[in-house]
Amino acid sequence: MTDIRIGQGYDVHAFGEGDHVVLGGVRIPHERGVLAHSDGDVVIHALCDALLGALALGDIGVHFPPSEARWKGADSRVFLRHCAGLLAERGWRLGNADVTVVCERPKVAPHAAAMRAHLAADLGVEPDVISVKATTSEKLGFTGRGEGLAAMAVALLVRA
Repeated sequence: MTDIRIGQGYDVHAFGEGDHVVLGGVRIPHERGVLAHSDGDVVIHALCDALLGALALGDIGVHFPPSEARWKGADSRVFLRHCAGLLAERGWRLGNADVTVVCERPKVAPHAAAMRAHLAADLGVEPDVISVKATTSEKLGFTGRGEGLAAMAVALLVRA
């Protein structure tokens, strides 16, 4: 079983001041922004952690430490393209990825196709190997109270 690897990732950010959130590389108008060192894209952060985990290369904080000023406000798509390069360098390709966003708002479904397109472009794959979906937490917990949002991701890598 050395021809496949699986990784999972999770990310969360609290809401703060702002007028939009970025999910899967898509800027979505919203009454709040997120508190984050970079652009706070929980979709890409969770997906990067899934990819890095499958490669046994740590997590996004190892590669892009929040203590480094150069990542302040960074476009998270840079992080995802870095992960794509690591996959290629090590002889892996993405078999498929599944991402779930957890939030009450904003609504994700109207933007899911655009997110899939961005993620696929950055990873050099077809959009049909990436799933983006959302769920609420039925008004329970920090996401249910509208205090923030979260994302979970699973990635399957196959030998290139």
